[in-house]
Amino acid sequence: MDDNSGSTKKNRVVVCIGDIHGYIIKLQNLWSNLETQIHPSDFQTALVIFLGDYCDRGPDTRKVIDFLISLPSKYPKQTHVFIAGNHDFAFAAFVGALPKPGDGSEFWETWKEYKESEEREGWYKGDGYEKMHLQGRRWAGKITVRFNTVKNTEYKGSIYDAAPTFESYGVPHGSADLVKAVPDAHKKFLVDLVWVHEEKNVCIETAQGIKHCKLIAVHAGLEKSKGIGEQLKLLKSRDTRIPKVEALSGRKTVWDIPEDLAKTPTIVVSGHHGKLHIEGLRLIIDEGGGLENNPVAAIVLPSMKLVRDTDNLVA
Repeated sequence: MDDNSGSTKKNRVVVCIGDIHGYIIKLQNLWSNLETQIHPSDFQTALVIFLGDYCDRGPDTRKVIDFLISLPSKYPKQTHVFIAGNHDFAFAAFVGALPKPGDGSEFWETWKEYKESEEREGWYKGDGYEKMHLQGRRWAGKITVRFNTVKNTEYKGSIYDAAPTFESYGVPHGSADLVKAVPDAHKKFLVDLVWVHEEKNVCIETAQGIKHCKLIAVHAGLEKSKGIGEQLKLLKSRDTRIPKVEALSGRKTVWDIPEDLAKTPTIVVSGHHGKLHIEGLRLIIDEGGGLENNPVAAIVLPSMKLVRDTDNLVA
């Protein structure tokens, strides 16, 4: 619905922040720039949605999570939503912070479908692996291939580049000691991560005026081939029987907005893809991709303004 009535009622500011990947300085600079760019009263009451992937690749996962869990007390009038990324899911799987499957099945049953990749990816076989979800084993494993040809970078320990996360907690990559080294408050943060967030009446500026939309935030996106109701039910239930959650880790299958959502204007906002892509109501905000020299970005609604950690802003 478009609104050209000239109403002076202010629309709530919504901030969607892309993948952070263990870079505390980038996160601090981005937050400071957001605080500078958004009117103080709007910033203090903003809905802030973090789109997932807080860990891995960068050196400061522990500090990043400390920063994130401090926000509700520092900004009590803001609303904070922390979406699970595929990296966070895997981190949680390793340290025992994933919800158990609701049907009583065991995590080892998630291995079967991907067993042929075990040797190449060097799945974790240390203490506790017998009861671990597939993604936890992949995350803490030691990949046999050194170079990631897709990203043009060397792997950092595992296929997830998890070594810096281990090191940020003071233990070597692949060590079972990480389970004890991660503070309870950080485990609770991982336990509480949501897989999807829905918000009604989010406004967005368009050439035709302000458009009132529904918003769905999910780390990678929604599948075109499945019904939206079915997907949202699965994501809200955090069904950990699934070896690989497509909405958290898919690529081409979750790039576009499903046709089911065409009836009601719906913003679908994600991170994950290592790209900044804005096409209509499909927003992909992951300019950093976890690479050291790339910025971490956020988008501010309704203005559609992009803010980066690298912006040189003067208060």
